Formats: sequence, C-alpha cells, structure tokens
Amino acid sequence: MPIADLQQAAQTIAGFLASLNKLGGMRLKYRITAGDGAHDPDGLEARLIYVELGGPDVPLLTQHNGEVLRALETLAAQMLRLEQREHDLVSFDAGNFKALRAQELRMAAETAAEKVRKTGIPFAFPPMNSRERRLLHLALRDMEGVETASSGEGQERFLAVYPAGKTHLQVAQPTKPRGFGRR
Repeated sequence: MPIADLQQAAQTIAGFLASLNKLGGMRLKYRITAGDGAHDPDGLEARLIYVELGGPDVPLLTQHNGEVLRALETLAAQMLRLEQREHDLVSFDAGNFKALRAQELRMAAETAAEKVRKTGIPFAFPPMNSRERRLLHLALRDMEGVETASSGEGQERFLAVYPAGKTHLQVAQPTKPRGFGRR
C-alpha cells in the first residue's frame, strides 16, 4: 500500500529518530522532506520521503558500507507498513554517503566495461545489495559493447558484465571482500 498521508509518515519517522536519539543515545540531526521536494534529482530512487541525517554519529551510520543507514531505512519502511517493492519510497542518507557511493559505482562500471571490451572476458563484481546492483545495471545499460546480468542467491548475489551478445560465457563467482578486522 503506497504512502497515503506523507505528512503523517514524516511525523512517524521523526518520532522514530527522536526516540533513537533519546533512548539509543545517538547524536543525530535530521531533516525530513516529503512530497515533491523529496524527488531524487538523479532519478535512481522513486522516493516520496527523503531523510537527511547529520551530526556527530554519522560515521556510525556509514561504516561497513552503510549497513546501519540501510537498516534505518528498512525500519522506517516497515513502520510505514510498506511492501518490499515499495521500500524505495523512503530514502535515508547521511553525509552524502549514497551520492558518493553511486558516483563510485559509476566509475567502477566504466572501468569494468572498458576491461570487458578490451579483453572479451566477463567481469564479476563482488556480491552487493540490490540497490547497488541496480545502480550498476543502470550505469552499464547505455554503454556500448557490454551487457549485464545478476547471478547468485541472497547475500551472494552479484552482477556480471559480459561482452555484448555473450551472456552465455562462464564467469567465476566472486567472493565478498573480507574486512580488515575479520580472520
């Protein structure tokens, strides 16, 4: 069910964030924009509500590839009783993390496309979340000489870049990079 009352939804998210600050000991500032002002200028998200987070605890939200930021987004979508396919109606960002990550992914897509065009060998990105795979698909769709496909299941799902017309070629399943602290 789409968001019926944007102002009420924004107030619900504001209450959640206020509780997170008070009860969770977080130090976050937030600005919530609903309706036309929440529109994504890049057209990557169909958001109706946009939450910009700032303050001293922003690094906690963006570390580990933004896991906590995505978790807050998911919690907000569930609080608003959005179906899974509607989760992109609510978008959170902190310290311009998403925009910078999108730019990073576009550059990685360009590099991968060039490599595939030169070598004729498919390239596989490490496993990533569906939002980032979508950004890669969008960045690569207009590039000459390459095609994309997602493979794998769950957290092991990844995107592969193939020479145009050659999605039948084998591509080695990549492994997720390990963090510095893990052994």
